[in-house]
Amino acid sequence: MVVYPQPADAYPPDLPSKAQVQSELNALTVRAEGASAPYDRDLFPHWISQGNSCNTREVVLQRDGSNVQVGSDCYPTSGTWYSEWDGQTATAASDIDIDHVVALSEAWHSGASEWTTSRRQDFANDLTGPQLIAVTDNVNVSKSDHDPAEWVPPLATKYCAYSKMWIHTKYRWGLTLDSAEKTAVQGLLNTCTY
Repeated sequence: MVVYPQPADAYPPDLPSKAQVQSELNALTVRAEGASAPYDRDLFPHWISQGNSCNTREVVLQRDGSNVQVGSDCYPTSGTWYSEWDGQTATAASDIDIDHVVALSEAWHSGASEWTTSRRQDFANDLTGPQLIAVTDNVNVSKSDHDPAEWVPPLATKYCAYSKMWIHTKYRWGLTLDSAEKTAVQGLLNTCTY
């Protein structure tokens, strides 16, 4: 069994300053959501192999958990996970979902419908930016595929981080946002102090 202590910078990777994110938000294209074809989650292959018998979900569980122990199949057998959106702590990996901060269907309607399947797979398994985060299954179901005009984290103290994660992900991937979404994320970003 391997134990993974939580690294100090686990939550989340690649979170820029308020000034940088404001600049990114200003650069994003505002456009009504749409797609040339109906959304299908299978068009975003996710939880792909990341090596060492681990898939993307298991890597995020290790990254975002504390004292995570895994079996030979890389699935966590123990550990604790603090859910940033709702402040709950779970001790079973089965109670944790990996939130695509920008939901796959949101991405589809914001430009990903024009991408190749390979690019959609990269987006759905993005471990280099702040697009994936371990949260309780309850809060992830509550968020569903909503954007910040329709859903915000229950903890107001996470508005800043959520807005940074949302904007930076959309910017990194060249996605658009609609006007209500832009107004909402600007309001959330305004809660940031740095």
